[in-house]
Amino acid sequence: MGRAGGIVVRLRRVMVAVLAAALLPCFALAQGVSVAPTRSLAPTQQQFAPAGAGGGAIGPGQTLVPTNPTQQVPGPPLAAPSAAIPVGQVGLMLSARYGRDSQPINANLVWRIYPVRPDQGGAFRPIKEDKSPAPTIALPAGDYVVEVTFGLASAAKAVHLRSEVTREVFEIPAGGLRLEGRVGDVKIPVGQISFDIFPGSQFDPGDKRPIAAGVTTGEIVIVPEGTYHIVSNYGEFNSIVRSDIRVRAGKLTDVMVTHRAAAITLKLVSDQGGEALANTTWSVLTPGGDEIVRSISGAFPKVVLAEGEYRAVARNDGRIYQRTFKVTTGVDGEIEVLAH
Repeated sequence: MGRAGGIVVRLRRVMVAVLAAALLPCFALAQGVSVAPTRSLAPTQQQFAPAGAGGGAIGPGQTLVPTNPTQQVPGPPLAAPSAAIPVGQVGLMLSARYGRDSQPINANLVWRIYPVRPDQGGAFRPIKEDKSPAPTIALPAGDYVVEVTFGLASAAKAVHLRSEVTREVFEIPAGGLRLEGRVGDVKIPVGQISFDIFPGSQFDPGDKRPIAAGVTTGEIVIVPEGTYHIVSNYGEFNSIVRSDIRVRAGKLTDVMVTHRAAAITLKLVSDQGGEALANTTWSVLTPGGDEIVRSISGAFPKVVLAEGEYRAVARNDGRIYQRTFKVTTGVDGEIEVLAH
C-alpha cells in the first residue's frame, strides 16, 4: 500500500476511535418495534431525507435515486471557470452521491483535505475544509487525501493533482433513521423518550458502544447502510424497547417503537382523596423485590413504568408505608398510599 493509501486507512481509524471515545455504553431490555415495509424510496416509513432545508432536502413522496437504475446522473461541469483558480494552483472539483448511478447528495456534506504526511507532531490536520455540496477547491499540485462526512457516514480517497482541473465523485452508501415512540395509538411527546443507536444486531457477541446516543423524536440520523440495534427509553426507569432494523442507502427508515407502559403519579395521603404529604421519599419495587425506582422525593412524583405489578414504598417522618399496584399499558393515573 502506498503512502496515500496508508493515510486513508489511518484517517479512518482515527475517526472511528474518536467517535467511540466520545460515546458512553448503554444497556436495555427488549420489548417491541414497528417498521413499515420498504418500497422503492416511497415514504412508507422507509424514505430518506437529509436534515435541514434547501438543496438536499427530500419531502414525503420524493425519491433520492433515479427510477431507472441505468439513468446517468449529471455531475458538476468538468471544468471550473479559470478565474476561480489562482495562478500556480489546480482546481479540485468534488461531489458525492449515494452510490453508482444514483442522485448527488446536495446538502449536509463536510469536506476536508489532508496532506499525505503528518505534521511534526505526528498528527494529520486538515489543510482545507468546505461545507458546500459540490465545491471546487484550489490547491498546489501534489498528493492529498480527501475525506467527506455525511452525518455518521464518511468516505475518503487519495487524490493526485497535476496541472489540469481534477473531478472526483465520492460514493457514500448512507441512509437515514427517524425514530418515534407510542403507547397504544398515542404518540409519546418529545422530551419523554430517547433512542440510542448501536451498530450491528443485538444478538451479535461482545460489548458495543452506541454510534448515536440520546436521539430525540423526529430527529434524522444519517448512518452508513447496514443493520443497527435501536434501544428506546421511555421515561427514566424500566420502559425500554430493544429492536434490530435495516438501513438502506438513499432511504429514510421511519421506525415507530411501541411501549407497553403508563405514567403513574405517587401520593402519600392521610385519607383517601386527601392532600399529598410533603417531605416524602419514594421507592418502587417489583414483586420479587427488585428496586425499579430508588429514593425519589416529592409530594407528587411522576414515574413511567412498564406494564406489570409493583410495590410502592413511601418514607415520611421516619415511618414507612407501602402499597401494591398494577400498571396497565396506556392507563395513566394516581396511586395513593395511605399513611396509617
